[in-house]
Amino acid sequence: MLRKVLLTTTMLATTASFACTVDGTKGIVEDNNLWIGTNAKSVSTIDEAQFNASIDKVMKIYEPIVAAEGKTLEVNRNWDDGTVNAYASQTGDTWFIHMFGGLARHETITSDGFELVVCHEIGHHIGGAPKKTSWMGTPRWATNEGQADYWATLKCLRKSWRGEDHAAMLATMTVPEVVVNNCNAQFSDVEDRLICQRGAMAGLSTAKLFQALRNQSTEPDFETPDSNEVSRHNHNHPATQCRLDTYYNGALCGLSEMVDVDQEDVMAGSCNRADGESLGNRPLCWFKPEAL
Repeated sequence: MLRKVLLTTTMLATTASFACTVDGTKGIVEDNNLWIGTNAKSVSTIDEAQFNASIDKVMKIYEPIVAAEGKTLEVNRNWDDGTVNAYASQTGDTWFIHMFGGLARHETITSDGFELVVCHEIGHHIGGAPKKTSWMGTPRWATNEGQADYWATLKCLRKSWRGEDHAAMLATMTVPEVVVNNCNAQFSDVEDRLICQRGAMAGLSTAKLFQALRNQSTEPDFETPDSNEVSRHNHNHPATQCRLDTYYNGALCGLSEMVDVDQEDVMAGSCNRADGESLGNRPLCWFKPEAL
């Protein structure tokens, strides 16, 4: 009887599986009780039309890419739901992302920051290695949290933003000098430089969301990178500063968004210290390179 129960549980778990954690209990950030309904006063500039437009823009790029793998990418648009989170799931050959109006309405989230969250959730499906693992260490379907963060600014946002009026978008932001200088040092093309700045600032928006939801007093900052080093990959949510560092380095990596990541090879399509890269690498606060 016990064996039947275990088999049934296993079958149910594999029929519908979730991320940002494998068991679906957490989203892009840890569980929280914050609820921002449609009638709540908010300084966010994202209305329902912008919410849908941001999702549509990214889905237009990745629906055919996922379809080429024999899968279907779908989005659950929960604008009226005040949940301040987002997550991804898979049911058979259908891959879902679940987006909530509550997150879009949070005061820290800009339109670029919200688009980053859309990218992060799609990144759980196709963002490459390292993958989340089972308690036995077996890789699961979901790209881990840090890699989904990295892929969002390394690949997804670059594809989504290519050809836009970046100067107009950046005119609404105060971009730190260190970001401008590093983006200029990494890229010679003007558009690449501006996309780099936008990616960094989208990361700051999202990192400030994590700070707020975690009730932290220390703000994430481009000039105070996380100095912690892990002994093995951290597949769960990295610390707030560590996540900003990840978004920032994804934006700074000099590899083209057209160079794909790999679902098994952690080095493919990414900047790596082993290749002599000094900027654009995944931070050691969650990523453990095979060799330094």
